[in-house]
Amino acid sequence: MASITLTSALRTEYGRLFESCVIRPTRLTEVTAAADRLITNRGRYEKVTETTGVPWPMVAVVHNMESSQNFTRHLHNGDPLTARTVQVPAGRPRSGEPPFTWEVSTADALSIHKLDGDTDWSVAGMLYALEAYNGWGYRRRHPHVLTPYLWSGSEHYIAGKFVADGTWSETAVSKQIGAAVLLRRLAERGAFAFADQPKPIASKPLIVSFSAKASRDPERLEQAKALQRWLNTHTGIFVLVDGAPGKRTSDAFRAVTGELLPGDPRRSS
Repeated sequence: MASITLTSALRTEYGRLFESCVIRPTRLTEVTAAADRLITNRGRYEKVTETTGVPWPMVAVVHNMESSQNFTRHLHNGDPLTARTVQVPAGRPRSGEPPFTWEVSTADALSIHKLDGDTDWSVAGMLYALEAYNGWGYRRRHPHVLTPYLWSGSEHYIAGKFVADGTWSETAVSKQIGAAVLLRRLAERGAFAFADQPKPIASKPLIVSFSAKASRDPERLEQAKALQRWLNTHTGIFVLVDGAPGKRTSDAFRAVTGELLPGDPRRSS
């Protein structure tokens, strides 16, 4: 079967989905906690970046997807680092002797997927690499469902998943946090910037007053969310759409317009 390539149409699809990705409120606490754990361990992920060229957020989200951020397990399949892998792919790493360090094993796992510093690490390129890492079964066999490997935990995904190899359920719901959803939350936390995201160009803003909490007034709440959605249309800006135009929203507003939000206490300092 011919491999799926990163066409211009697929690039557009990935970009549109990532820009419009909204984390489900019921999953937000869980997603944020997972993202913050990845940020805490950024130093270990960056050590892999130094040897492979793979950006640390890619290493981090794959670590979450494949071994639940466990540093005692092979990234390949979750087998213990005390021996070579037993499950598919078996016998990895081929060189060296166990026990393996997590960093050495992870570099080997990434090499199997031919990921390195020359890989396209744009938004679309990273999402393509992640979907390829898990396989194209959803896109090829059940294209009406966006793969939960990327989108579980967001409003892009409702239900439908493989419950075993080759066994499909239309009603089963993935409990895992999708890799794209984690990337989105990392970007919202200001942890990294994508290779293809230049500084935004200022344009006419929506005016909303700074507030660390969401307003109880429905009209003001929707205005704040509209501002956050508007900010998210600018390249390099990733803001959580929660109706609370606090520091992150104000910082994004300044990146776009050159000014902090009205009412931001930092405006007077």
